[in-house]
Order: sequence, then structure tokens, then C-alpha cells
Amino acid sequence: MALTLLTGCAEDAASAAEERPAASPSPTREAKETKAAKSTKPSAKPKAKPKAKPAKKPAAAAAADGACATSLGDSFWRAQAAGLPVHAKSSAYVSAIGPGDNVHPDFGSGLIDGKPFGIPVTTVDEDVAAAKVSFDYADESDKSGYRIPNDARVEGGANGDGDRHVIVWDKHRCNAYELYDAKRGGNGSWHAGSGAVFDLKDHKLRPDGWTSADAAGLAILPGLVRYDEVASGRIDHAIRMTVPESDRSYIWPARHQAGAEDNKNLPPMGLRLRLKDGVDTSGMPKQARVVAEALKKYGAIVADNGSSWYLSGDQDDRWDNEQLNALKDLKGSDFEAVDASGLKTDDDSGRVG
Repeated sequence: MALTLLTGCAEDAASAAEERPAASPSPTREAKETKAAKSTKPSAKPKAKPKAKPAKKPAAAAAADGACATSLGDSFWRAQAAGLPVHAKSSAYVSAIGPGDNVHPDFGSGLIDGKPFGIPVTTVDEDVAAAKVSFDYADESDKSGYRIPNDARVEGGANGDGDRHVIVWDKHRCNAYELYDAKRGGNGSWHAGSGAVFDLKDHKLRPDGWTSADAAGLAILPGLVRYDEVASGRIDHAIRMTVPESDRSYIWPARHQAGAEDNKNLPPMGLRLRLKDGVDTSGMPKQARVVAEALKKYGAIVADNGSSWYLSGDQDDRWDNEQLNALKDLKGSDFEAVDASGLKTDDDSGRVG
């Protein structure tokens, strides 16, 4: 997933019951998963399309003013990690990710090697016509409903060779449309590796075993560090992060795995980690401090394979790269994995109890 080079404990029974293996990824894509600087979405294809359980829809989005928020107020994204118990395998997971490796903000302003970095978010406030989208992994992608404007931005720019995510935040319908490895076609059409449509007013997760535009089968938009929220002085959600290798399993709220091997000392998709409370962040410049404080309060969720401790954020020229670079003073040993299984209310729902 990364486009830039800025550079054992016994498992508790509750967490063991949570981990769910999925089918092995296809050989042609498995080789890509081992690359530290790039993430992939292998397809763990079910023999038959599973039926998603119906979920009750809340009456309105989380924002009190009626605006469309990136996730609901009682979503797992907004659940606090600060009070959760330390995971029984925390030491093993942190060791696998890299205790001596630095945190890296995989977003900022300007260009790296002539290309923008971070994941751009295209926001629309009015009705947009549905775009025709075709997929390499169609059996795990939503087939229609992608209202993507013709000028939607692509991660890495028009000629980017990374994950090429397209993220559209449709505030008119309160949806998110997300594509992985997106390429623009003719007449407003797109072709992508995989994709998903998320109703931001609904807690329903992807069908079990399905990918999205992310390896864990989660939405990307709710986990991005966005400039506007940092400028306001507060991030109120967990942050999307990548790890170099993951186990061939996933835990709630993830729905899909992209592991290179069966190794229970590797982190599963969906694992939540938090910055230890004793880490001093008071001397950090504002932009880095706001991110670090969110890592203490809400933590980070393993959502893809990539580089160690890479945090995902939006592409915005207002970022101050020097301020963000202070996050690199944090190391993997400053983190601990937490057991978030107690937050779950239903296997197929992202609502927390």
C-alpha cells in the first residue's frame, strides 16, 4: 500500500475463538502480498455467495447536525481502545510487526518521486450518475451502485503504480464508494481489482469471507487520518494501518484475510493496537500530537499488508510534513495489541455494545 519511502504468549480462549481462517489466496497474487511497500487484495473466494444477514438501519448518520459522518457514533471505528485489556499475544504480534521499526505517516503534502502521496478522498454533495465498474474479483465485489464522478482522484495520481485506491465520500446519499487498483475507462467507466459500496448509516459488515477495496474487507474512509479533523484538534476514530506480514486469519470486525502463511504469531486482519499510555507525546507539534493522542485513545486497526506501522491518511496539500515527521519518533515497542472481542454485539455488525 505504501507509495513513499520516507523513511510467546499463550492465546486467550476468547481471542482464539474469534480468529477465523479463510481460503488461501491465489498463487499469482500471493507473491505480491509479501512486498512490504505495497498491499494487495487476494480473493478468498467462497464456493457459493454467502447471504448477508439483514441489519437494522439506524434512522440517521452519526453527526448531530444531520451531516453524513464517515461512521456511526457506536461503530467499532469510534470505540475507545484505552480501556480494553491487553491481548494475550500482544508481545508476539508487536515482535512480528517490528518493535524497532518507526511509525510512518503514509500521507502528507507535495510529491514523492513526482507523485502525490496519501489516499485522496473525493467528496460529492449532490446526486451523481452511477458509473459502470468491472472487476477482476467480481464475486467478492458489489456489482453496482458506484456513483463515482468523472473527476474522482486516484491514489498516486493518474500514472500511479501502487494500490490506486479511489475513495468517494458521497454526502448526498451518505455512502462511500471504494475501489482498489482502479483504472479509468471510457465514457465514465472504471475497471478495478475489487470494490465495495458502504452505507455510512448502517453497521452491516461485508459478507463473511469477502474482501473490499482493502485486504481486511473493511471500509477505508472511516480509518483515514483527515486534515480537517486534525486541524480541529481531535481525531475520534481508530486509524487504518498496515503490517508487513499477517496470519491467514481475521478477527472481528474484519471479514477477509490476506496472509502469506499460517502463523499464529503474526497479526490477524482486524487486530487493534494502541499507543501505550505512558508514551510522552506532549512535546510533539500539533499535527503529530493529535494523531498520537488518537492512537492512545482509539488505536489503529490492521487492515492491509504493507510496511510496518504505516498509518493511512488523506492526500492534502495543507499537511505540514515536518510536523507529521515527529510521528517517526514513535517505535513499534511503544504499542501493545488489545483484545477488542468484548466490543462485539453481532458477528455481522460493526456496532459496539
